[in-house]
Amino acid sequence: MASEPDDTRAAAKGAAESRPNGLRRMLRRFTASEAEIEAEELQRDVARHGCQPAREAERGQLVSVTGRLRTVVYTPRTTVPTLEADLYDGSDVVTLVWLGRRQIAGIEPGRALTARGRVALRDDRKVIYNPYYELEAAP
Repeated sequence: MASEPDDTRAAAKGAAESRPNGLRRMLRRFTASEAEIEAEELQRDVARHGCQPAREAERGQLVSVTGRLRTVVYTPRTTVPTLEADLYDGSDVVTLVWLGRRQIAGIEPGRALTARGRVALRDDRKVIYNPYYELEAAP
């Protein structure tokens, strides 16, 4: 009988280890910050869309990235106006730059989109100039 509690503990431990990942994910949601949860969801979207994670994008590479726009800023310049938007995919940020544009319908903070273009570096930041893009349905 003295060994019964040890057997019970071992059985409980074995059952806990064999539980599906769903319980582990649920427990993670309780302990993770909102930013961590958002990053995980965005990274799942990257895989679902068949895109490349932004952290893996390198200068000169033609990429497809997907994520959510964090900021959208119109930057008046002396030579050509630009519209710049930071796209976050849960791993890194890629700045999308449209030259000669003051605004684009649907390009607004919080909007999900997929962009395609060649990666450049500007001030050690990843940039795609005049990307092809597809807006996701508004939430």
